[in-house]
Amino acid sequence: MQPVYIIGSGQTAVAEHWDRTAGSLAAEALQAALGPIAKHRIQALYVANALGSALHVQSQLGAAIASATGLHGAEAVAFDAAGASGGVVLRQAYLAVASGVYDLVAVVGVEKVTDVLDARLEDGLALASDADWEAVHGSTLTAQWAMLMRRYMHQYGYDAIDFAPFPVNAHANGAANPKALYRFPITAEKVRSAGAIADPLSLLDSATVADGAAVVLVASAGIAHELGSPLVRIAGSAVATDALALHGRPDPLWLGAAARSAAGALGSAGLSTGDVQVLELTDPHGIAATLALEACGFAERGVGVQLAREGAITLTGATPLATGGGCKARGDTVGANGVFQLVELTRQLRGEAGKAQVNGARVALAQCLGGIGATAATHVLVAE
Repeated sequence: MQPVYIIGSGQTAVAEHWDRTAGSLAAEALQAALGPIAKHRIQALYVANALGSALHVQSQLGAAIASATGLHGAEAVAFDAAGASGGVVLRQAYLAVASGVYDLVAVVGVEKVTDVLDARLEDGLALASDADWEAVHGSTLTAQWAMLMRRYMHQYGYDAIDFAPFPVNAHANGAANPKALYRFPITAEKVRSAGAIADPLSLLDSATVADGAAVVLVASAGIAHELGSPLVRIAGSAVATDALALHGRPDPLWLGAAARSAAGALGSAGLSTGDVQVLELTDPHGIAATLALEACGFAERGVGVQLAREGAITLTGATPLATGGGCKARGDTVGANGVFQLVELTRQLRGEAGKAQVNGARVALAQCLGGIGATAATHVLVAE
């Protein structure tokens, strides 16, 4: 297996792009990622998308995005693993390049959700849960995260306000990200007083689903060294799964797939959580970030909330999280989230994150979850 690098990244703003198509968003992000690289050198296009078929009645998104981006004739395939789609697609690109099949693969995450009515959007998002036992009864992903939050509060003795540092941190970082959906700070008191979405989750501890596209270019060592730009290597990669329905898990507060994929990615990189200096997780709510931090090994069980309360997740803390705003402030782009994470971490490792830069960041971890952690994809990036 040969070394694999990210040699380019680009993204659109996350917003309500009423006048744009998924193809035009993807084309904008790809153009931003290319830089000096000639487009014809791209040998394959892997697309991460969760809701295209459900919301826009459009399959074959691989071919559709290839056409929109001018990559006619290239191998083009779309992957759907709900919110984990971006990470799953990156793993396919990583394996294709590491095995020597290709030298340059474009990974595109794109989601277009705002031009359908709310009921249809909720139906599409519910596809990430168990259709027979959860979605059929009207249980949304937000409602399930709320139930886990209630269980966590009961089991470990926390109140809802204790989770406020997660959205407060996300908004503080998102305010410095010109591509973020929400570019303003919030306070813990605003989180406390916001209306309930699914008790105990409030409006300001719940991400907004929005449109956007992000691209990373995955390449062999030969191409990476040819460009001579700051090198970011994919040092570890792993994907794991868990029971789709929450009731199928022996412990609902343990994200088993997140734990297995994190251990696999860190193990293949020869690193530990102590080596990671900046990370991106699936964090539409504070409880989601809490459980992911604990599953990945950054906090003991029941301590993830305390980690945030002590400031460890801030830019100057021991475990900087959501430096681009995360799902809460950058915006929840569903199947594209994993690729947006990689764009942000590539910026961090290249020292290009501006006001949100983590000083001396050399090792980063990205993890994205499908549904309530039924699929988890984790990648470890290293600056060389």
